[in-house]
Amino acid sequence: MTRDPLGRLAALVRDDDGLVAALVCDDGAGATAAGNGNRAARLGALAASGSRARGHEADYELLVEAIREGFQLHYGRGRVLCPADPDLALLAGDRLYALGLERLAELGDIEGIVELADVIALAAQAQAGADTELAEAVWTAGAAAIGWGPSAEHLAAKALARDGAPEATGALRAVASRLERRDGS
Repeated sequence: MTRDPLGRLAALVRDDDGLVAALVCDDGAGATAAGNGNRAARLGALAASGSRARGHEADYELLVEAIREGFQLHYGRGRVLCPADPDLALLAGDRLYALGLERLAELGDIEGIVELADVIALAAQAQAGADTELAEAVWTAGAAAIGWGPSAEHLAAKALARDGAPEATGALRAVASRLERRDGS
């Protein structure tokens, strides 16, 4: 994807002109300043490159990055928003979760809403267990499933993660890798 989803997200939040608008990082997107740049920003492009996103690539790229930003604000530092207060970071994170899910609903993508709700829940579970590798595997597999749709293998890998199985990270990575290769990504 050649678009700048983090810059677009910053502009969207600013245009909303609410409390969260004042939290946009001074550099506009904040990806470099926050140290979370390219790795996390590629998830929107991964989802947008799938066959399910065709015709709405920019929407999928933006909504996945909005939800990822919400996650970043809950468990680390934002790429677009830079709140100094941890309570405000949680509030802003919730707002971005809602923004992304609302956009999916506008697209009529109920399957995508279910997938991203699972991503949020499973990544939160991984974070609670201090397993950042599992959280990242959940995100990558989830973004791929948003783009191409979930498979039986993906559902099984999510069940492993839900159960806290040690092989969950590897299973999710394998699913994501296969889906990424499907369209040559």
